[in-house]
Amino acid sequence: MDTEKRDAERVTILGDLRAEIMVYQPMLVGEISRTGLTVECSFPLQIDSLHELRLTLGERSVVVKARVAHSHISDVDQVNVVYTTGLEFVQPSAPVAAAIAAFLDTLKTGRSGA
Repeated sequence: MDTEKRDAERVTILGDLRAEIMVYQPMLVGEISRTGLTVECSFPLQIDSLHELRLTLGERSVVVKARVAHSHISDVDQVNVVYTTGLEFVQPSAPVAAAIAAFLDTLKTGRSGA
């Protein structure tokens, strides 16, 4: 009687094979534009690395790919380190770009009192 229920055979790794998992971590957005944003976070991001960001733009949520343009330590205390990182959006889809533009327009309109 065959007890194997997997669809594909597993092969044991005899050497080292490393893997990493992507986990969403909260970040504080300091500035945003149509082409990118600046965030504060508690961990460093590697320059030129690509990441998917989930942005909550008012009542909408979008996912956009971004490239780390710059990152530096902006604050240090006895317990925490804060990194300020600039991220450049990488080829956002038309709906995502439109959502970001609409969010920016809403912010500007709300601040101008119109």
